[in-house]
Amino acid sequence: MLQTYRRVLANPGTLRFSATGLFARLPIAMVGLGIVLLVSSSTGSYGLAGAVSAAFLLANGLMAIPIGRLIDSQGQPRVLTVAASVCAAGLVLLMTAIQGEWPLIWAFVGAVLGGLASPPIGSCVRARWSYVLDRPVEVQTAYALESVVDEACFILGPILVTVLATSVHPVAGLGAAVVTGFLGSLALAAQPVTAPPPRVIDESSGPRPALPWRTIIPLAFVSLSLGSFFGSAEVATVAFAEEQGLKQYAGVLLGLWALGSLTSGIITGAMVWRVSTADRVRRGTLALTLVMSPLVFIDSMLLMGGVLFLAGFAIAPTLIANLSLTEQRVPPARLTEGMAFIHTGIVAGVAPGATLAGVIIDHVGVSPAYLVVVGAGVLASVAAQLLPRDNVDVPRVLSPSTPSSGVGSPDEKAL
Repeated sequence: MLQTYRRVLANPGTLRFSATGLFARLPIAMVGLGIVLLVSSSTGSYGLAGAVSAAFLLANGLMAIPIGRLIDSQGQPRVLTVAASVCAAGLVLLMTAIQGEWPLIWAFVGAVLGGLASPPIGSCVRARWSYVLDRPVEVQTAYALESVVDEACFILGPILVTVLATSVHPVAGLGAAVVTGFLGSLALAAQPVTAPPPRVIDESSGPRPALPWRTIIPLAFVSLSLGSFFGSAEVATVAFAEEQGLKQYAGVLLGLWALGSLTSGIITGAMVWRVSTADRVRRGTLALTLVMSPLVFIDSMLLMGGVLFLAGFAIAPTLIANLSLTEQRVPPARLTEGMAFIHTGIVAGVAPGATLAGVIIDHVGVSPAYLVVVGAGVLASVAAQLLPRDNVDVPRVLSPSTPSSGVGSPDEKAL
């Protein structure tokens, strides 16, 4: 297993940009929570804290696709530098407004500005892997590695921001997220050799290649449903821990869930798959639905922790397949933009899933809230069934670094 990962990391520059991506990506698990901790501590209002955090997330989702398109056309170094600077300025404005007791409109302006310019580090790192690697099996391993990095961020990020905000200063948590995101993005932008070249569209290069909408639209709906799945599961699990009188261990339960996903991500990267990537998306969404179904009936913290850990094993393989299918079907000139559809779908789905679960918890109870999780999984499974089963929407099977010599079926790139 270690040799599998060592092989892809042996390529020049890959270990450097992957490690930089880990550092730059920490804010994805820190900013939202950091805003809540800062605003609630300074104003005493969780409602206001949630509204400011939601403003950041909504702005992020709104601009993720246009920024992805801009990165594809202008190149990562230039866009990441500008985006990281604007994002940091917006969040600094937010912190200054809250600490200085400025009119609340300035806090919202800072949150929106930071969200609009938030750099899509995950998409940029995966685009680099697709560019520097020639063999599909190696791209699969690299994407599994990045999934592990994502899970590591979601385990370390909330712990770091909470400790800093509660033990040092309310600003310290969000401030650390701003610093890591800004410096990490600049460090990634300073590695131009492994960045995909800009795909300038003009008369000499011909029209912009079309996106494979028959694949992108179902994947976007899968991602939207998965976002609701994750959002509702997080809220329901926190409420479950509080119902058990052990709210302080809610993070432990969610950490076990993420640990299961991290473990399965490591295993996924070392496996040889003999089914198509689209079939893995279909099977993964169904598995997620089935493994979360028992949570409706659990009334024990220990049992809940064990089931969540096992259920986490279905997360990473599904997300890896989702992004791998995107990488296979989207033209290289629009890869970052295509991946932005997936990330935007997940971000957009979190809020409605969390809100619906919260309403059910308030009016019915905790256990029925897990039905929202199961329902979101069912919707993801249905959307996955709409993925093409033929050769339509397959623009390439080769990585951008490989000369284009033909187009094959999805199964030719499936592992």
